[in-house]
Amino acid sequence: MCGIAGVIDLAGDVIPDLGSRLNVMDTLIAHRGPDGSGYWIDKQRSVGLVHRRLSIVDLTETGAQPMTGEDGCVLVFNGEIYNAPELRAELSRDWTFRGTSDTEVILAAHAVFGEEAVHHLRGMFSYAIWDPRNRTLTCARDRFGIKPFYYAEFGGRLYFASEAKALVPMLREIATDMEAISQYFVFQFCLGEKSFFEGIKQLKPAYLLRIANGNVMAARYWDVTYEIDWGHSERYFLKRVPELIHEAVSLHLRSDVPVGAYLSGGVDSSLITGLAGRSVDNIMAFHGKFTDYPGYDESRYAIAAAKKAGGSLKQVDISYRDFTDNFEKLVYHLDYPVAGPGSFPQFMVSKVAAIHRKVVLGGQGGDEIFGGYARYLIAYLEQCLSAAMDGTYKNGNYVVTIDSIIPNLPLLKNYKPMMQRFWQQGMFDSLDARYFRLVDRSSDLTDEVDWDCLDMPGVYESFKALFNRPNVGKEAYFDKMTHFDFKSLLPALLHVEDRVSMAHGLESRVPLLDHPLVEFSATIPADIKFKGGQQKRILKKAYANELPAEVLGRDDKMGFPVPLNEWMSSELKNYVGDIFSSQAVKERPYFNSEKIVRGLSDEKRFSRKTWGLLNIETWHRIFHDKSGTWKALVAKTKPIDES
Repeated sequence: MCGIAGVIDLAGDVIPDLGSRLNVMDTLIAHRGPDGSGYWIDKQRSVGLVHRRLSIVDLTETGAQPMTGEDGCVLVFNGEIYNAPELRAELSRDWTFRGTSDTEVILAAHAVFGEEAVHHLRGMFSYAIWDPRNRTLTCARDRFGIKPFYYAEFGGRLYFASEAKALVPMLREIATDMEAISQYFVFQFCLGEKSFFEGIKQLKPAYLLRIANGNVMAARYWDVTYEIDWGHSERYFLKRVPELIHEAVSLHLRSDVPVGAYLSGGVDSSLITGLAGRSVDNIMAFHGKFTDYPGYDESRYAIAAAKKAGGSLKQVDISYRDFTDNFEKLVYHLDYPVAGPGSFPQFMVSKVAAIHRKVVLGGQGGDEIFGGYARYLIAYLEQCLSAAMDGTYKNGNYVVTIDSIIPNLPLLKNYKPMMQRFWQQGMFDSLDARYFRLVDRSSDLTDEVDWDCLDMPGVYESFKALFNRPNVGKEAYFDKMTHFDFKSLLPALLHVEDRVSMAHGLESRVPLLDHPLVEFSATIPADIKFKGGQQKRILKKAYANELPAEVLGRDDKMGFPVPLNEWMSSELKNYVGDIFSSQAVKERPYFNSEKIVRGLSDEKRFSRKTWGLLNIETWHRIFHDKSGTWKALVAKTKPIDES
């Protein structure tokens, strides 16, 4: 786990201040690799690469980067290749290995397979490999976007880095991507390759980026396809899923340093901690809790899961003071606003975890793969009501029927406000229109935002294009919903997972996002995965005897709830009020600061309205309001190759 950055002149010309630019990028990603740094510059000074190292596998100098292969290719790599030992054995016929790092395995794989090497990698990764023979830079990002990769092309050069902030000083000006802002108001994340910075793109998950002969080309190398397996019974899937999960956890435990686990008290993190506990003696788990207000302390579930796993639990009691002390740091490390308030407690838990471990396992991905979000149940409640009224639900393969859904409705008791908003806007519409309303978080906002500045119809069109992708069956509502979240929400959550851990020099691994498991899960019929509207039905049924009864039977999981609105109407009222009363906010093009301040005291529980606005304003303060400081960094920085 590391940080990478680099620059290439597309015409092959000399980059005069190359050393200074590399040093700036190196400094801005230094937190990602506290164990070492390195750089490489080609003889023509038209290409430069930077690497920051967090030593996890092969702790010796043979794992240092940038790494040059026996064929002259140079690689910078961020991530972990979990099948590296097996690949090394296969590739050793054609490559003489000098060490045991997975970095060298990627070099060898590219030497043998070329760009097809990416299909042989099982893990999380982003990397760039320079081939001096044809002067080509090939970059890749893992299948799910676990590891980040940003790039910007302008002035005849292409810059890339693990974090967007490392590219900001290279921009001609710091400008906001208004389409990204519009998407954030709706989803609280950006779709596709967008970032908040105009000119800085994300390389999308499962994409290759090839820079050759002055051209920059991006192409997808993998996708999940929902080819449903109708030929097997439920018993087969209940047997095969645990086999794949056990294999994934075993691979993700490969490390030359001790491994711990995040433990929220939900099904996914409890499962991963328990399975890891089979191989790790007294596995150390980490949990964050809020005890200032009732309804936000989930620690009893985490305690039960840690006990079941035979491990120890370190709990972090988080207060409003932690928020005021760390919120700006969080926004800085996230690069730009993304996802909900859960990123804040994740940041605090990671800070403590990094004191005790360099690697932690997490349960990210389970909700999107196995159907863990309450909105799926809300969507099917409406659908089965319509079918029951029409008398058609017995005419086809309905995943959820009116009689089967009733026992699971208590799961929705905390979602009544969301359901009221959902049904206020209409019922029995098309599948895409209905799901858009379920994921649209802008419904909380009215005149706090100047909507004329934003392209809201464009957001809906972007949503529909992704929701109605041809790799998902037209009538498979459950698969279409989970696929949209898999392609949009999950990368946003992984963005948070990466930044809050790497902010503290901590590697976070996500075993449920092992691609053989994901590919297999996509073949399971929806009426098995979500029968009767049961969330994560396959996981709960397969591991009924291994998960704690308290975790298995709970119906109140909220996804790291934060007492943010309680704080904002009491302890944080002045803090937030001062921010939105500033002259700077009054001059923002899409804010009505007076409306925002007036609405602070009456925001509904679990609403994300103020959270989203506060994120955007803080982001503006860090980057836009200090644009002069960011732009001056290159001129003020000593060249890396002369330091």
